[in-house]
Amino acid sequence: MKRHLLGLKDLSAEDITEILDSAAQMKKALSQNVKRLPRLQDKSVCLLFYENSTRTRTSFETAAKILGALTTSLPIAASSVGKGETLVDTGRNLDALLADIIVIRHSMSGAARLLAENVRASVINAGDGAGEHPTQALLDIFTIRERFGSNLKGLKVVMSGDIKFSRVARSNIWGLGKLGARVVVAAPRTLLPEGIAQMGCTAETNLARAVADANVIMGLRIQNERQSGAMFPSVSEYARFFGINQTHLRLAAPNVMVMHPGPVNRGVELASSVADCSASAILPQVTNGVAVRMAAMLWTAGQQGGRGVV
Repeated sequence: MKRHLLGLKDLSAEDITEILDSAAQMKKALSQNVKRLPRLQDKSVCLLFYENSTRTRTSFETAAKILGALTTSLPIAASSVGKGETLVDTGRNLDALLADIIVIRHSMSGAARLLAENVRASVINAGDGAGEHPTQALLDIFTIRERFGSNLKGLKVVMSGDIKFSRVARSNIWGLGKLGARVVVAAPRTLLPEGIAQMGCTAETNLARAVADANVIMGLRIQNERQSGAMFPSVSEYARFFGINQTHLRLAAPNVMVMHPGPVNRGVELASSVADCSASAILPQVTNGVAVRMAAMLWTAGQQGGRGVV
């Protein structure tokens, strides 16, 4: 039965832990300067990115090549998509070209699931609109585990920024919650989605109150490309009330870790002094992307057990 990685809402705590444990093995191999682990040498991986990406696309491509997969990147601007070809037809053509795994990033929420329902290949969601970004959340959680250990029960994780339109926020809320962390989100009311409490997290409109005794503070970028209108009066006012600065770090737990999925808008969601401080794990997050995406592809290919199939 084929397996897809569409979102962390679909996965159990056991599935998530299995992928993260596998990522730890992959990182150990990479740290020993292993350049090739031919676990997917009989597989074909296609990168189907309808949105611009640097970190995610590069880490998926690197991960696939290390695993020995035949890797193809479809240039959307030069493809038949520009001539009106639908997503489903594009996917079926990739099926005909014997793709085993399709990694898709798309501006439409639900695009990865639509593709998964219409192709033979396994599908990994690399970000779908304001839906989910499961591998980003997996690498965030992996980075948290490196600092605090694999037992996240009771760990306080605060995310500040555009919660309403952030696929990273959604995936992290689902994933961290299933592993027992206490998730708090902080944003202006206009950037908090309806029903946020039903996802199992606490919502705050006061950042100082939110970060009190936090073990992890994660800044999130304002998703201007997904907003239909102004969500706050000005960027400077937003930064004044929701930009993470040194004062917020002093309110947090002594062992606080600072995170950001990137790209960072310095002086908006994070002060430069915070982004570059000793508590920052922003660059380790990038480093961990390759190991986590290797593990995600192996899991999708059925080389570990678990559920989460479509």
